[in-house]
Amino acid sequence: MSFKRKDLLEIGALSPEEISLLLDAAEPFREIGGREIKKVPALRGKTVVNLFCEPSTRTRTSFELAAKRLSADVVTVSPSSSSAAKGETLLDTARTIESMRADILVIRHSSAGAAETMAGRVGLSVINAGDGRHEHPTQALLDLLTIRDRKGRLRDLRVAIVGDVAHSRVARSDIHALTKMGAEVRVVGPPTMMPPGLHRLGAEVRHRLDEALEGVDVIIMLRLQLERQERSLFPSIREYVRLYGLTAERVRRAAPDVLVMHPGPVNRGVELAPDVADSAAAVILDQVENGVAVRMGLMYLLAQGQGA
Repeated sequence: MSFKRKDLLEIGALSPEEISLLLDAAEPFREIGGREIKKVPALRGKTVVNLFCEPSTRTRTSFELAAKRLSADVVTVSPSSSSAAKGETLLDTARTIESMRADILVIRHSSAGAAETMAGRVGLSVINAGDGRHEHPTQALLDLLTIRDRKGRLRDLRVAIVGDVAHSRVARSDIHALTKMGAEVRVVGPPTMMPPGLHRLGAEVRHRLDEALEGVDVIIMLRLQLERQERSLFPSIREYVRLYGLTAERVRRAAPDVLVMHPGPVNRGVELAPDVADSAAAVILDQVENGVAVRMGLMYLLAQGQGA
């Protein structure tokens, strides 16, 4: 099976078979990171442009490393150094990049739907690296790859996603991906951080963390996104930590071989107690490593489709 899509814009539009294909495509690229020379010629002659209109370190660096390890030419653009600072529209920027014969455009933007809008107007492949509160599809793929590696499967696993779901594009992509692959998803957080309609995505909504963690196989903690909140959604950070911070005591309520995950960056002492973040259950660095492989596999598949 080949990946028939020109772009990757959201997990919600993918079939389980497409998700499996993307995960499988990442597998052969993981060992490249352990080589002395971390390069293969898979994208030699291709140009990848990273257009990051929001601050990013992990995602931007991961995409840059992935493209360079595939031997692509890589250009990274930020709004402050582009014509967007002079009033150029996002679409004009995309068309300019296309006119330079770039092959893949990776975009992160604060507006939901920005990647989809651009993909519909340009011929090059567009990858959504996070758009507003909508989705972050490659984060979901690296999360699934990490879980599949450690657990050997995705179907019938019990997964708790904890925290600020209302402002989290990672949560939306993870819910779509996990439910499509047959996992049971529990979404946990204060009512003020729960958007309406989560049950329609197949997730079970809970508000008491201690009860929600009983017997779960995977715990995905979300970063508390204070910068995205227009108003305070809880009395204080201390109160949030008391009710929803993951401590070693709470981890013991889960399955003995539970995985603890976080999309990063971690607010130590808020979402995760330091001893939990540094414990054997935490696979946060595995997520980072798998992120490069997932993005390599994705760009390879998109480039193969361009040549078809």
